[in-house]
Amino acid sequence: MVDASKIEWTESTWNPITGCTKVSAGCANCYAERMARRLKAMGVQAYRNGFTVTTHPEFLELPLTWRRPRVVFVNSMSDLFHEDVPVEFIQKVFGVMCRARQHTFQILTKRAERLAEMSKDIRWPSNVWMGVTVEDQSCIQRIDSLRSTDAKVKFLSLEPLLSPLRGLNLEGIHWVIVGGESGPGARPMKKEWVVDIRERCAKAGVPFFFKQWGGFNKKKAGRELDGRTWDEMPEAVPPLFAGA
Repeated sequence: MVDASKIEWTESTWNPITGCTKVSAGCANCYAERMARRLKAMGVQAYRNGFTVTTHPEFLELPLTWRRPRVVFVNSMSDLFHEDVPVEFIQKVFGVMCRARQHTFQILTKRAERLAEMSKDIRWPSNVWMGVTVEDQSCIQRIDSLRSTDAKVKFLSLEPLLSPLRGLNLEGIHWVIVGGESGPGARPMKKEWVVDIRERCAKAGVPFFFKQWGGFNKKKAGRELDGRTWDEMPEAVPPLFAGA
């Protein structure tokens, strides 16, 4: 349940939880759901329940076995703060991350309200980056929930970006990722939406990472914006990854 990742802004994935349910517009073409169904059909034991939320205690301590420091996306196949994940299990995940100080852990959630509610019951080490996904104007309030937490590094994943984000407030935010939707049924992203966010980041001094244009053939569409790639990261990123 750990893999080298092709996601541009991380190195590895760690999935002590799998499965999720749709909660907003960005979930419509969920890649994790497609992948989970495929893995179940292949007979992979960890995906025996398909995309039903499932905890995997047997994978909890995997990061403690990795000697080389790495940047790890936590639960690429789920949402740590899903309502079906017990509080005690979430705390165990954080306990492992507290012990595995050599790694940098990146968490994303769309369940920002539960994140905010649980923040006081979580120990927030500096090697945990907490983010929320904001795909359109209707869920921009997730940023306020993120701001209210005690996470040391807070970031936004504006992917799949489905609309302009008017009045985007980056106060207290340490990193912004932007990307278009990819795969079957991908919805288009307009350049002016991306440029507006990039300019807001520049004004606020927030690192800006442009992941992809997306589309059915994301490799062909590429990830250049105005003739270059944008791979800015927070200063807390380990030198190993920053120089990769």
